Amino acid sequence: MPSAFRSLAMRSLPLVAVALLAGCSIAKPRTDDPYEHMNRKVYAFNNDLDKAIIRPVAVGYRKVTNPTIRRCMADFFTNIRMPITVANDLLQARPKQALQGSSRFLVNLTLGIGGFFDPASQLGIPLDDTDFGVTLARWGVPDGPYLMLPFFGPTTARDFWQVPVDGYFFDPISYFSRNNHYEYGQQYLPELMYLVTIRSSAIDAESFLNSAYDPYAFIRDAYRQQRIYKIYDGNPPEDVIEQLQGLHDKSFDPDELLDEQQKWENKQPQASKDQPAPKKD
Repeated sequence: MPSAFRSLAMRSLPLVAVALLAGCSIAKPRTDDPYEHMNRKVYAFNNDLDKAIIRPVAVGYRKVTNPTIRRCMADFFTNIRMPITVANDLLQARPKQALQGSSRFLVNLTLGIGGFFDPASQLGIPLDDTDFGVTLARWGVPDGPYLMLPFFGPTTARDFWQVPVDGYFFDPISYFSRNNHYEYGQQYLPELMYLVTIRSSAIDAESFLNSAYDPYAFIRDAYRQQRIYKIYDGNPPEDVIEQLQGLHDKSFDPDELLDEQQKWENKQPQASKDQPAPKKD
């Protein structure tokens, strides 16, 4: 269960910030969501679960910690999960990136005092992030239909395989919880702490999601875009971008979509419009 909650937080709200940075402002009609009716119900369930359990814990975590502690915890979990990236770089036949990832992991593990600090970045060792879903994509496996899964959040038929493969074979946190058994389940504390850390960092992006005309569609397209940029190392071909933006779809009318967004925004209470965005660390 902790792994499921972790995936939910990691693969939902954080995507909003990624999408905005990549230029995705509002969602467009999609033709690659054949299970949309079911997906929307699952999204509502995940959203309710987040509001009831995960978000309150993340808010409490922010109240009892300062930005320095949260940054150290984020650096630790980023570094301790680096074997996932290294293993997939090797599976993708990218030895240079695998060597850089290994170097980064070892430098932060030693000079960074267990990974709570990030001297590797100061030394100019780049941070790479990949997974088994990207590995399958780079070997030509199609992504398949978009899926919104209970607890796990947004994925595709292809990307879902990173959950059992990365989670079982390459993730040190999962390995620790599987191979240690304590009386009160303390072996799951690292996974729970990782969930809280990831969900805490997503709070700053909530205002963007709340301003979306259709949050479900926004997250769906944000996920698609984030995955494409990851597959192509942040530089996807022009034709892939055009397809993602719906420019090849003759039925797509961006002016109509913008008009719908504007009408929706005008219907929102003025108080919610004037509400200041959350403070960033």
